[in-house]
Amino acid sequence: SDLRQMLATKSVENIQFLPFLTTDANNLSWLGYGCLKGDGTVITVNAIGAALQTLYILVYLYYSPAKRPVLLQVLLLLAVVVTGCGYFTILVDSGTRLTHLGLFCSIFTITMYLSPLADLAKVVRSKSTRCLSFPLTVTTLVASSSWTLYGVQLHDPYITVPNVPGIVTSLVRFWLFQRYRPEQDKPY
Repeated sequence: SDLRQMLATKSVENIQFLPFLTTDANNLSWLGYGCLKGDGTVITVNAIGAALQTLYILVYLYYSPAKRPVLLQVLLLLAVVVTGCGYFTILVDSGTRLTHLGLFCSIFTITMYLSPLADLAKVVRSKSTRCLSFPLTVTTLVASSSWTLYGVQLHDPYITVPNVPGIVTSLVRFWLFQRYRPEQDKPY
């Protein structure tokens, strides 16, 4: 729905960029984990996710009036991904690579799930959830719940543990949507 809104309004107003960026980094990290582990589900889901998030980033960049900060954040993401690939390929021995990559992916997943809360103070101060995406909140709850259950099924703590904050942060955002209903929004 965020992509549809950007295309319809030709604007990025009221759409957060950080969730797109952290989700792309998260998908790329988990894609590497899935390849290393040989898990087709993790590979497929995250390859599709990375492609979609990259599309969202490109559309956001196209419609963003302030391109420089967006480009700097994208370049930072690329630097982190390239550094991570180099680290896991060159510096980490193959016996501990999956463990190190699992921890790295867990940190990115937690970052991704916490990123929409960056505007929490703004939401409380303005008493408006205008800067939060309801569809993203629903999707986050479904995705984090699904991955938590998948991780439990596989007995994989690297998949299970970092997805629990996604459930918690989604519930916090639902509470914010309940507390600050859209009809309370005041025009700027």
